[in-house]
Amino acid sequence: MTIAIIGAGMAGLSCAMRLREGGHAVTLFDKGRGPGGRMSTRRMEVDGETVRFDHGAQYFTARDPGFKEQVRAWHAAGIVAPWKAGGEDAWVGTPGMNAPIRGMAEELGVRFSSRIESIAIDDGGWRLEGDDIEPASYDAAIIAVPAEQAAPLLAPHRPEWSELAEGTVSDPCWTLMLAFDQRVAHEADAVREAGPIGWAARDSVKPGRGEGERWVIQADPHWSADYLEVNADDVSKLLLQEFASAIGKDLPAIAASSAHRWRFAKSGRAGAEKLWDADLRLGACGDWLIAPRVEAAFMSGRALADEILAEAGPA
Repeated sequence: MTIAIIGAGMAGLSCAMRLREGGHAVTLFDKGRGPGGRMSTRRMEVDGETVRFDHGAQYFTARDPGFKEQVRAWHAAGIVAPWKAGGEDAWVGTPGMNAPIRGMAEELGVRFSSRIESIAIDDGGWRLEGDDIEPASYDAAIIAVPAEQAAPLLAPHRPEWSELAEGTVSDPCWTLMLAFDQRVAHEADAVREAGPIGWAARDSVKPGRGEGERWVIQADPHWSADYLEVNADDVSKLLLQEFASAIGKDLPAIAASSAHRWRFAKSGRAGAEKLWDADLRLGACGDWLIAPRVEAAFMSGRALADEILAEAGPA
């Protein structure tokens, strides 16, 4: 089959890889300018040098046998490494969290900067509609985006799936990225659940990150929701104060800072693994169906691909 996948995060990419292994022709579309999604790496200029921050997912775990096998392959390729500050089973991408996503996307040839507004079906198959989308028809369509973005795409074709997505609400997160001119006087490399701070990490000590002192501070969901529409400068000041209070130390001078608002940071749990309508040849996958983890996104995409392959067989 020719299969269009909307969304090139971990779920869409894992689904695409499995389908391509089965011999099907897969085309991925993503509205972002490059690979990453919620595993994105942000670049900033500090004293004339480009530095990176993991401003989305801070690490991931591997418990499912299939995902463990994939992580071992990534480790052997040098694009992930263990990180004890995140936990005994924590892994990070190297040199940034987006490394595994970037590698998969390059292999699959994702069409970035492609915003899909709607999908339609006729006798010729599925058509994608959006800005600068070349006319084409596909045998199957897969929606691999956050629940809030999946709902309107699914509504005309499977309204009950759309309602499921609408009811699976993601938590927001304000993230502050900070580069300091010297080391922050705090022994630990991570701070968890300190007031409105859900997580703070010395990003610069992760494997392969290079020199410097860089921290990523992420507010908890409740605080982020309360301040969701506050401007980034004010949020930066507030989170900086909370960070200083949490570690109980004066902070060194800041060389660079930036705040990012994630409206759909942590997915909900719909209680399903994947969605597939064999008659329409329409499916959906993503962490929002299982749990808010990188591993869950991988598992959902792989499970959907396996169901399609079991039904259609290899090409």
